[in-house]
Amino acid sequence: MPSPVDIPYRSFIQIDRKSSTPVYLQIANEFIKAIQRNTLSANSKLLGTRALSNLLGTHRNTIVAAYDELAAQGWISIQPNSGAYVSAALPIDEKRKINKATYPAATGFSFKQSLLLDSPYEQGNFQYILNDGTPDIRLTQIDDLSRIYSSTIKRKGNRRKMDYYNQEGSEYFKEQLLAYLHLSRGLHVSSTNVLITRSTEMSLFIISEILLKPNDKVVVAELSYFSANMIFQKNGASIQTIPIDDEGMDTDSLARLCEHMSIRMVYVSAQHHYPTTVTLSAKRRIALLALAEKYGFAIVEDDQDYDFHYNKQPMLPIATADTKGMVIYVSSFGKSLVPGFRTGFIVAPENLMLEMRKHLGIIDRQGDVLMEQALGEMIEEGVIHRHLKKSLKIYKERRDQMAELLQHDFSSYLHTNIPTGGLAFWLEFKVPINLLKLSRDCAQKGLFLPKTNLYQSKRITGMRIGFGNLNSEELSRSLFLLKSSLDSLN
Repeated sequence: MPSPVDIPYRSFIQIDRKSSTPVYLQIANEFIKAIQRNTLSANSKLLGTRALSNLLGTHRNTIVAAYDELAAQGWISIQPNSGAYVSAALPIDEKRKINKATYPAATGFSFKQSLLLDSPYEQGNFQYILNDGTPDIRLTQIDDLSRIYSSTIKRKGNRRKMDYYNQEGSEYFKEQLLAYLHLSRGLHVSSTNVLITRSTEMSLFIISEILLKPNDKVVVAELSYFSANMIFQKNGASIQTIPIDDEGMDTDSLARLCEHMSIRMVYVSAQHHYPTTVTLSAKRRIALLALAEKYGFAIVEDDQDYDFHYNKQPMLPIATADTKGMVIYVSSFGKSLVPGFRTGFIVAPENLMLEMRKHLGIIDRQGDVLMEQALGEMIEEGVIHRHLKKSLKIYKERRDQMAELLQHDFSSYLHTNIPTGGLAFWLEFKVPINLLKLSRDCAQKGLFLPKTNLYQSKRITGMRIGFGNLNSEELSRSLFLLKSSLDSLN
């Protein structure tokens, strides 16, 4: 047994004078960690309270309180006229003895690891970024958001709601959302058909947990949203791809596929396909619904960019024409707002919704009642409508500027169509180039072109680039750098 004076107390006891935790508890906690790691072995005698207080620069009563706390928890025993000792009854393994306090670098047990779910997103500190099409938070009406959220917190009637949250969501928000969906999308649904989630990805995760089992066939377009594919594959689904053209997903190819295999789900973004931005034609929407009814597969309609349209009123969702309960409609609300004010939602028949609520109650029981209350008031007061109307004018100007720049400077390299909605362009190269080399060259010039924007196969070389997050100067500079990189690679 080492002498108390030989124990390196300073090496494992660190005191933070600015912490809100009392000093005696900090000392007690450091002792507990040292005992658990076997830095202090069983039966070790501890330094006396006076000597330890001098060593650590604390009052003796602080050390007395720390020792009393350790004794009360059973970590040490205090023997009258003898001193304090590490308890001999603790099951400490000598093999775990270490010289200093460190946190383990790895678990001591095995667990399931997934390469499939490795994050595809990249981070970079660049002045210019061509992302896949996100709104510009600089356009957000911060004053309106802060006013409504602040009043929501202060309102006495809402304080009781903070104590408990029903995972089915705020009834007030759902009431306002239903009115909004009826006016904007023509969806005639009740509160029993709506589930409030945190995001589109959470919505897809819940749907996949309920609908998919290993080896189920999920059909997506040849080019599709990578996060959705990852979620489906996480549940063991087998991804089947079909071609996409200027009318959207090829339903004739889907019909031929259905003749040879059992399809469980078709994932489609009918309004603005990700990544190509094309709209699924009316003819193919009718054909898709008919195939779902004939072969019994579910349609998951992801409507991520419905609010952003410029030339004319957008086509109504497929879900509005569904009379047999074949469509699960997934979208988000408040995408033009700052990220903290956005939320996702699912619209589906009531029997499926009952099961979805069970899953949401496990993964997100708390929800965000204050945010939902604030969003509901923003709909009721017309804040959302005013903000969208103002921001859409700016986004249309940015879309037109990018279209002009692409036509003028890039026509020899690629062709593109002007999107009728959304916040991104789809660019398809006339002659294939190495897109990874292009991305690296852009990075050297100060332009970030994420790999998740790039699509390259034997048949297609294309990329999706957003304009929503860039003002006029940033748009011009970003495309100038992109053109410079293309010139250098050709």
